Amino acid sequence: MLRLFARLLSWLIIVPASAWGLLALHYQLSFTPTQNLFILLTWVGLTAYVLYLYWQGSWKLGTLLYLVLHGELLLWWDSIEPSHERIWADDVAQLTTGEVNGNRVLLHNVRNFDWHSESQYQVRWEEREYNLESLRSVDMISSHWGMDSIAHILVSFGFNDGQFVTFSVEIRKEQHEQYSALGGFFKQYEVSIVASDERDAIAVRPNVRGEDTYLYRIAMPAHLRRALFLSYVEQANALADTPRFYNTLTVNCTTLVYSMLRQTGEVFPLDPRLLLTGYLPSYIQAQDGLMTGFDLQQLRELGHINQRSQAAAGQPNYSKRIRQGVPGWLHELQPQGLPF
Repeated sequence: MLRLFARLLSWLIIVPASAWGLLALHYQLSFTPTQNLFILLTWVGLTAYVLYLYWQGSWKLGTLLYLVLHGELLLWWDSIEPSHERIWADDVAQLTTGEVNGNRVLLHNVRNFDWHSESQYQVRWEEREYNLESLRSVDMISSHWGMDSIAHILVSFGFNDGQFVTFSVEIRKEQHEQYSALGGFFKQYEVSIVASDERDAIAVRPNVRGEDTYLYRIAMPAHLRRALFLSYVEQANALADTPRFYNTLTVNCTTLVYSMLRQTGEVFPLDPRLLLTGYLPSYIQAQDGLMTGFDLQQLRELGHINQRSQAAAGQPNYSKRIRQGVPGWLHELQPQGLPF
């Protein structure tokens, strides 16, 4: 029984570790397809031989071979470093950076693409200046493309002069790459923070990609709005100086923002909804961060902007039109409100 238990335990350890190694090789090997396939099959064959040795009772030889295999793999894995020097997709080709001078913030490389389709767009990268004294609002945008439990999260800041700027934590894709949640565990992408015009970052999702997109006004005090905006700028500058890998679990569109909020000195509890991003609005509501007087379903329905976004396509007052009827904006969109 002890021998059988040892065999089963070895399988429970070696099989998951070897599966991780197989996926790491799959996503990172950069030889020809034939060479990559040969390496993958060799890895599978050697893993099978290690398991055979354990099953036959040759646990010392099996352990030695296992340690050599995985030691070599981990040394190779550790040598893979993030880089800024790749052939990037157009929408992440530039890195947003910022200069802060008192209350004035100058952002470089603010994206303002004019999207006609996923593959047809006009490229524009701009410089924009903002006055933190007139920072007035924070909105969260939740965009769903499949499962209700998964969404991409964007944060948009509004100013008294009618300007809005949207920050999005993005995978930095190369030109040949597509998003893969599984690949995001295996150093497939670098991470970037992109500042964009709302007619780009928000409109592309319902208008071009057909994603269900929701806008929520966030109840956030002035000092925290300012701190979060500056945290975005600081983090964007840090990523421009030192590249970093995206990770589907630990470095994504919510966990990075969560870490920035924690750095402001505010205390926010850990919660599974930080990973199941489609449920993030309920987490924020539990922290008293959404508009009061409405339940979550009402906020979701009133914040669904797809029709308004499509109707406002190409209009100069896009930001105003997508907020019509959104709780927290009902009053401020009147003539005496924000000057759009």
